[in-house]
Amino acid sequence: MAYSPIEDYGLIGDMHTAALVGTDGSIDWCCLPRFDAPSVFARVLDADKGGYFQVAPRGGQGTSTQFYWPETNVLVTRFLSGDGVGEVRDFMPVAGRADEADRRQIVRMVRAVRGAVTFRVVCHPAFDYARADHDTDLTRNGACFRGADQALSLATEADLAREGDGVVADVTLEEGESTTLLLRNIDPGDGCAPTLGAGEAERAFRDTVQYWRDWLSQCTYTGRWREQVHRSALALKLLTYEPTGAIVAAPTCSLPEDIGGIRNWDYRYTWVRDAAFTLYAFLRIGFTEEAREFIGFLSNTCRLEAAGEGPLQIMYGIDGRTELPEETLDHLEGYCGSAPVRVGNGAYDQLQLDIYGEITDAIYLHDKYGAPISYETWQSVRRFANWVCENWDRPDEGVWEVRGGRQQFVYSKLMCWVTVDRALRLSRKRSLPAPETEWQQCRDAIYEAIMNDGWNEERQAFTQQLGGDTLDASNLVMPLVRFISPGDHRMLSTLDATLQSPDQGGLVTGGLVYRYNVDETEEGLEGEEGTFNICTFWLVEALTRAGQVEPERLENARLIFEQMLGYSNHLGLYAEETGTHGEALGNVPQAFTHLALISAAYNLDRALDEDKATNSRGGGF
Repeated sequence: MAYSPIEDYGLIGDMHTAALVGTDGSIDWCCLPRFDAPSVFARVLDADKGGYFQVAPRGGQGTSTQFYWPETNVLVTRFLSGDGVGEVRDFMPVAGRADEADRRQIVRMVRAVRGAVTFRVVCHPAFDYARADHDTDLTRNGACFRGADQALSLATEADLAREGDGVVADVTLEEGESTTLLLRNIDPGDGCAPTLGAGEAERAFRDTVQYWRDWLSQCTYTGRWREQVHRSALALKLLTYEPTGAIVAAPTCSLPEDIGGIRNWDYRYTWVRDAAFTLYAFLRIGFTEEAREFIGFLSNTCRLEAAGEGPLQIMYGIDGRTELPEETLDHLEGYCGSAPVRVGNGAYDQLQLDIYGEITDAIYLHDKYGAPISYETWQSVRRFANWVCENWDRPDEGVWEVRGGRQQFVYSKLMCWVTVDRALRLSRKRSLPAPETEWQQCRDAIYEAIMNDGWNEERQAFTQQLGGDTLDASNLVMPLVRFISPGDHRMLSTLDATLQSPDQGGLVTGGLVYRYNVDETEEGLEGEEGTFNICTFWLVEALTRAGQVEPERLENARLIFEQMLGYSNHLGLYAEETGTHGEALGNVPQAFTHLALISAAYNLDRALDEDKATNSRGGGF
């Protein structure tokens, strides 16, 4: 295949940027020096022009396995063949743990574990999404690739040869021997970086391993599925941008939700919604520092103090910039021909009322589990609540960012209710000044609107829109945000309707959940899509909570959750969606999915423990 399956990639990073590394030893996606910079390798978006950096046994025979060094984000690709066993350890030294930490660096430690192995090294950068030319200079320490605005240094002891505008080398290693390749971004006028000796490479490796182990040791989660929760936490940490505390939705752009289709989006930005949910996931398992840093990002970068002047923006650049114009890169064919390739995101100026609820809930949870709310943040919460009280009944583009026009989405109303409810709770808990009477009247009005117009008597379910009849998986969040009792007959009936197969009007197929029926939703887009992984984890949580009144639903939640764990890739990572053949679709790894896994695991584990304790006290068999 010209393109590796999306699920064949692992991720390395340093909280500034990240790179996708395939099971074939190829780095097929990397943006330097930060997540949202133009790519230097993008073969995942164009097999011919995109650029890549591969280290693999010559000839490509044998098999490969890939795994993370335990409790770290150091990625090991191991190659097994008749000649022996070779491996590549890939990592990015974390800032503060290596010399010249201001440079982004990729370290590739290559070694022969058993036998003699000849590795083929191929490095073909393609600057600025393969739009910019560059010169290639060979040096005695490797090679430099210089474009007009950007340059890379590849430091190695290997004997490189020019191949077009890239370089190649064959490196034969006997059992126990190793060599290291160091790729780093440099200024176009700088000299090439020195090579890393064996001792220096080993120290960088050990420092990076120790950093990740130290970080993960803060995790307070000790329940079932600990390994999967740890991997999701490590993945989420890789998606944080250390200088500001921002959290990207995914480190990639334009990986398709439908192979050959047009649903290809750039996720290298901070969605208020995704990041707020991520904050909750971090808080639940003990990572309060990440939560604090994100609150700081919102306060300092997104200018919360000005939020009362108009709608809050749904996403920001990782540096806090507010304009993210979308453009298409028509010179790239897209993953498996999925065009157009988009960079930037035209949804940045959409109206999405739900984000007020997610951000206010995040602030409420940080006050509860992190640190008490500050005066400045409370002022922002007051403005959020006041603005929502005046605007909650407006149509919007909704949580799924439809491009077919604004509609009266039930989920948007639900999260407006959350905005005012959490503001009221904060006011009462901290004795903070607030117009409580007005807020309570607004909260009650939203509640009545959802119960009267968001409920479809014929379908016996909450629907996608007020007065509508289409189901939407986002309504599974209702009991999660404490809008409705998980045992309320309306919620149980909505669960039953959702659990039906699509041909019966439901959203679940084989235990996986579609976000909605694309044929019944005015999206403004063509094509199909896979099941949404976050929606499956939402279903698990909704079933878990329903198990309080109908215990058999708890076991169903566990079965669906554990089945869903089997749809991760070989490293425990998830893209946005799962296709009809179990393949990964969309940008990868996706923060939304991993935070939902953590939340579902946390709440399901707690519910199972409570159920076990109840049965034990009851003298069960």
